[in-house]
Amino acid sequence: MRFSPAGEPGTPDARSATRYLVWLAGRHPVIFGAGLALGVIWMLAQALVPAVLGRAVEAGLAQRDPDALVRWSLALLGLGLVQAVAGILRHRCAVHNWLGAAYRTVQVTVEATNRLGAALPRRVAAGEVVSIGTADIEHIGGAIDITARGAGSVVGIVTVAVILLSASQPLGLVVVLGVPLLMALVALLIRPLHRQQAAYRDSTGRLTARAADIVSGLRVLRGVGGEPLLSERYRQRSQALRADGLRVARVESLLQAAQILVPGVFVVLVTWLGARFALRGEISAGELVSFYGYTAFLVSPLRNLTEAADKLTRGHVAARRVVRLLRLAPEFTDPATPVPVPAGPGELADARSGLVLRPGRLTALAAATPQDATEIADRLGRYADGDVTLHGVPLRDVALATVRERILVADNDAQLFSGVLRTELDPHDRAEPGAVAAALAAASATDIVEALPGGLDGEVAERGREFSGGQRQRLRLARALVADPETLILVEPTSAVDAHTEARIAERLGPARHGRTTLVCTTSPLVLGHADHVVFVEDGKVVAEGRHEELLAAEPRYAATVSREEDR
Repeated sequence: MRFSPAGEPGTPDARSATRYLVWLAGRHPVIFGAGLALGVIWMLAQALVPAVLGRAVEAGLAQRDPDALVRWSLALLGLGLVQAVAGILRHRCAVHNWLGAAYRTVQVTVEATNRLGAALPRRVAAGEVVSIGTADIEHIGGAIDITARGAGSVVGIVTVAVILLSASQPLGLVVVLGVPLLMALVALLIRPLHRQQAAYRDSTGRLTARAADIVSGLRVLRGVGGEPLLSERYRQRSQALRADGLRVARVESLLQAAQILVPGVFVVLVTWLGARFALRGEISAGELVSFYGYTAFLVSPLRNLTEAADKLTRGHVAARRVVRLLRLAPEFTDPATPVPVPAGPGELADARSGLVLRPGRLTALAAATPQDATEIADRLGRYADGDVTLHGVPLRDVALATVRERILVADNDAQLFSGVLRTELDPHDRAEPGAVAAALAAASATDIVEALPGGLDGEVAERGREFSGGQRQRLRLARALVADPETLILVEPTSAVDAHTEARIAERLGPARHGRTTLVCTTSPLVLGHADHVVFVEDGKVVAEGRHEELLAAEPRYAATVSREEDR
């Protein structure tokens, strides 16, 4: 079951965040319900201890009745055992609920990011996703965890209030009226805490995104001398985040102090009143012992309630961030009734540009403006809307999973992930024996594997940072060749390699993709010279087609575009 909050995408509200927390609690109804029940039993056992203790003093000690003392002592022992067992089981359920809520949030977040696909970087900052997976899951788990103790605390306070009212109406009224008053005082701190935590969470997400951008572009920044400027800006943002954190800490410190001070004052008040009633003879010695036990007991549920208010507030703020991500709709969704596409290679045509890819051929696309080639590749891969057909069937009428399976667009924005290199190149473990080695040879990347400790079983760091730009580009090309899709679209696959390596790749790419449809977007003469068919695009339209040598002789604009590549 997928969580789909009501409302318009991108406009989360308090109701949807609350609904998300309720949805998380309902994912494991048995464990969650058991946690609530055990929390109530655990707190009730504690609440009844003062009453049993008072009866033991009154009936056993004051009236010197050994049998009564033994009976009430055994009852006290039984309550202790119930409290211990219920407390252990409650804690286990609470931990299960905490972990379930936290990691269920990770699952739905990953699912949402996968659903957004290539649109994710344009819709959500990287820092936002990172913050959800680090800080927010802790707060959401805490909000689910505290429900067991919170529910038990409410029942415990109500039980004590009923007992006190039956024994002494003034003391009972103090509890009945005092607890809501104390919670109202705590609530005065909750609203500013909610506001400050939301501001701090936003600042954390922005700073994390800034840090990710700086790290990813550190080499470029050093090359152009921009490192000191970005460092100073990061320092300023960091200090602003520190100020936001201090504002949150001030409110939290007041809330923590209230958790100690308010219940303490309440205990002193009830104890003082009970002592005065005992001196006037309105209550017995046993009842005084019970009343003191009740006041001592009330410290725990009152602190639990203030802690619950704090954790639920934090969880609510975190849930709003998660809901904001979940409500983002992908740019492209499956049609209501997907149309099947005939099996086997077929023509892939883009009506806007006039490009037609013949099945089984290596086609090169040279564009006077690189942006035109990128836009055509995006349309052919269904990453941008357009009148594109495969086997004559419009891609917008085909299920996205089918498009992704049959058409692969590989560009230089793709990333290498951390892990074993073999798994990086063949993540689905579907390649035939020898396919990885053949792909590495075609991409002229064999030397990279040989230099890596462990070879194909060696570890790749995050984003392949131990490799140069050209090495990463060759590994990305090898990964695309290992995937062996029906149609492969490569966008500038050799832009970061030297001329000798580029010549080897250009020579080997055609045989590696024999019988498959391949489009290479490039203006490199080395690659264009090995293509079966070359298409020249200007102003987004196909203006000339043919072999590389034919276009050089017959199309001056093509020759000028390719010559600029040679001059670089």
